[in-house]
Amino acid sequence: MKFSELPTPCFVIDKAKLTANLRILKSVRERAGCKILLAQKAFSAFAVYPLVSEYLDGVTASGLFEARLGSEEFRGENHVFCAAYKDDEFDEIASLCGHVVFNSLGQLRRFKGRALRAGAKVGIRVNPEFSTQSGHAIYDPCAEYSRLGVLCADLSEADFDGVSGIHFHTLCEQNSDDLEATLNAVVEKFGKYFKKISWINFGGGHHITRPGYDIDRLVNCVKKVKEEFNLEVYLEPGEAVALNAGFLKSKVLDIVKNGIEIAILDASAACHMPDVIEMPYRPPVLNSGKLGEKPFSYRLAGATCLAGDVIGDYSFDEKLKISDEIVFADMAIYSMVKTNTFNGMPLPSIAVMEEDGDCTIIRNFSYADFKSRLS
Repeated sequence: MKFSELPTPCFVIDKAKLTANLRILKSVRERAGCKILLAQKAFSAFAVYPLVSEYLDGVTASGLFEARLGSEEFRGENHVFCAAYKDDEFDEIASLCGHVVFNSLGQLRRFKGRALRAGAKVGIRVNPEFSTQSGHAIYDPCAEYSRLGVLCADLSEADFDGVSGIHFHTLCEQNSDDLEATLNAVVEKFGKYFKKISWINFGGGHHITRPGYDIDRLVNCVKKVKEEFNLEVYLEPGEAVALNAGFLKSKVLDIVKNGIEIAILDASAACHMPDVIEMPYRPPVLNSGKLGEKPFSYRLAGATCLAGDVIGDYSFDEKLKISDEIVFADMAIYSMVKTNTFNGMPLPSIAVMEEDGDCTIIRNFSYADFKSRLS
């Protein structure tokens, strides 16, 4: 079917744009001589994993379920990092993942032996205590009192016997200048341990496929570590893989007025794109402008009872009418993985759009999906 024939609400994965992103990432792999993994926490649409596996080396997981998904659906390496592993899940996780990264020395002592017996490579996440974030502390792993990563002052107590890697992740939608600055801090604080390991993971948050991203600087950062310390380097972007590679198609259900015209949609910020509220940010809408930029301005909002279920303020060339379609862009990342059924809101269908524009629905949801999550 064509895009116009898809139901609403519906997520649509754009394979042409996804492939374009993957080609950029593959070129980075080849130029830098590193390995690149898909961070499933941002994008877990396993229907396109066969495509992604043609370009990337593997996936990363944040726990048992993502580890299972990566093992079952992706042809490549399977890595895992979790802030704290559960005892009754760990052996299965270690059996599924070739690399297991620990967040604390306590977890390392508790589970290292079991990971090594399962044949996994063991790593430690470190906290460089070097923040490059200018936004909300919620996205800053180096913020004061952060629970993520071992501090330099504490790492001297680590038993590196059996430990082969170091992991750090401090970026969020950032350019490679922030990576370079962070990497310098990591080398300064933790470089003395590099002779004990064979691999290092630079984490995610690298906006590699964003226009204007300095790829040359990223490649140089990777090459520097490989050449100076003879380490295998991993990157694990999530957003960069599927950046701008998806849409959320919605429909106007009603229009109300209270100081501004408000279009109530069958898509919800709270249920279908929670990052709009959490980050917060204003998602792009096709054929729209900023408030007042075009003749007719509207606030777009969801149909839940949450007063703050507001997506943002936009303007259009023509007046909106009930049943008009509103299409949000950049909806492949941190959307499908975060959906919920608050208020009994239906989950959007999921479709894939081929490069010729033909669309196929790969998943529909129903009342059964809502009820099955409850008791």
